[in-house]
Amino acid sequence: MKVPFSKVSCTGNELKYVTEVLEGGWLTTASKTLSFENKFAEKVNARYACAVNSCTAALHLGIEALGVQSGDKVFVPDMTFTASAEIVRYMGADPVFLDVEYGTSLITSEILTAAIKEYPDVKYLVVVHYGGQSAEMFNPYGTGIMDICRKEGIKVLEDAAHAFPAKLGGRMVGSWGDVTCFSFYANKTITTGEGGMLTTNDETIYNRVKVMRLHGINRDVWDRFTSDKPSWEYDVVAPGFKYNMPDVNAAIGLAQLEEANRYRDERQVVAERYLEKLSDLEMVDLPVSKVPPEHHAWHLFPVVLNEKCIISRNDFIQKMADRGIGTSVHYKPMHRLSYYRDNYQLDPSQFPVSEKAWQGTVSLPIFPSMSEEEQLYVIEEMRRILNP
Repeated sequence: MKVPFSKVSCTGNELKYVTEVLEGGWLTTASKTLSFENKFAEKVNARYACAVNSCTAALHLGIEALGVQSGDKVFVPDMTFTASAEIVRYMGADPVFLDVEYGTSLITSEILTAAIKEYPDVKYLVVVHYGGQSAEMFNPYGTGIMDICRKEGIKVLEDAAHAFPAKLGGRMVGSWGDVTCFSFYANKTITTGEGGMLTTNDETIYNRVKVMRLHGINRDVWDRFTSDKPSWEYDVVAPGFKYNMPDVNAAIGLAQLEEANRYRDERQVVAERYLEKLSDLEMVDLPVSKVPPEHHAWHLFPVVLNEKCIISRNDFIQKMADRGIGTSVHYKPMHRLSYYRDNYQLDPSQFPVSEKAWQGTVSLPIFPSMSEEEQLYVIEEMRRILNP
């Protein structure tokens, strides 16, 4: 049997909406993108949403709009994809990497509080909602990450590339930070092929992002080219970027958005079966969820092969591949990437938790259309490899 690590589901109105774009004669940013933005903002209960061509673009626009400048320092989790840190370097600022909590790979209030004491001059935070689970942004005791950041005057950029549709305390991720950024890459919980979305409740941030995503032009380009009346005039008010989302991509996103809850529910079924069927394997540490299952996006199902395991993580991955099973690793931590390691003199001893997780972490296949037969095959072959 062949079981891929990820498989895109396109079972809704993707073809219909893309055809409408093709027949409309305008393929780049236009009405489908605007509709996607409006419906996404409504879905996550944010005032504003701005569609772009990648989550990295959204992160870059977000950190620029927050006012990060050269010489600033920004807290970033050590266990994340490089985009969370590289956008800090885009601004000439420096990341200050934080270790994470074992089992969730999230930063916590305790981790952040300790970091603030050590680096009191840092006034920005990139928080990553790893795997599809929200970090503890708030709690009934007023000691959540957002509570701390508001008290300390720290601006928050949420990297929610994994976390749609996810909730905390009944509220959608995307509705409470200064800026939240989502990914619609091909293997994400919904996809546009390539694409991303930035949400915010701050009108000033939204206006800045909207201008900067397309060369700093002060009006919608599609309106200039599709208007019945002469409307070529425009101004460039800032040196912006080329980050807009084409309507072809937005059309796919609209269809995916309509199916988002069903896709999430199907991922949850897969995740809960893994949790049940693998719970007795002493050499495997399963992911820890601190939110109700229905509030988790279940983008990833990362396990850690612990010190009781008889084979290495890399050997395990190879043996799974030999059996036709796709896996991945999320992630090689930032302190092990040569650019950050060498430029910031990082050492594994500074990040004991992310280093421990990295040594054994492997992400198992999880996708909405994954059949029970496929998943049971993955589980059975895991057992054979780990218990020969």
